[in-house]
Amino acid sequence: MKGSITYFEKRGKRNTVEALTIARDRAVQLGLRSAVVASTHGYTALEAAKAFKNTGIEVIAVSICSSYDDMGWTMTREERERVEKQGVKVLTSLHSLADGVAEGHLGDSTPGNIIANTLRTFSQGMKVAFEISIMALEAGMIGPGEEIIAVGGSDEGCDTAIVVKPAFARKVKDFLVYEVLCKPRTA
Repeated sequence: MKGSITYFEKRGKRNTVEALTIARDRAVQLGLRSAVVASTHGYTALEAAKAFKNTGIEVIAVSICSSYDDMGWTMTREERERVEKQGVKVLTSLHSLADGVAEGHLGDSTPGNIIANTLRTFSQGMKVAFEISIMALEAGMIGPGEEIIAVGGSDEGCDTAIVVKPAFARKVKDFLVYEVLCKPRTA
């Protein structure tokens, strides 16, 4: 099998529409049922709703938990309602790789942080796409063994899309990345 990877010259929001188009086209080709996208304030989720419209592919937006309110990173009730009105399911959850009790007690040398930092060498969006896939699986929003599209980004918007079969956090070694569809050329 041959495929192609799109490498964006710069990371960030400027790549959102193209990354979602690439993700949608591959999801349709593969007959996938779910796309998981990271969305802090709803921009990426709303763009994903447009990109995946009339494909039969369910869009699940994963937002960050309330412990990041003080940094302005959490989705407001109004933003969530706007996203849900477009047919997107929203999951707000604790990060699956890091930022939990272990990191609060042990610092940066936890397995979750080691995995997160390794994924960041590919791109911030790679870490995010990997992580939100686990979060959606843990929440029961996708099924065990389901192949999905996962989309993450590097600040605002998205710039990374992958085809994956996520695993539960406690079985993270079973996580499979099947395809890298797009990512920024620089991490």
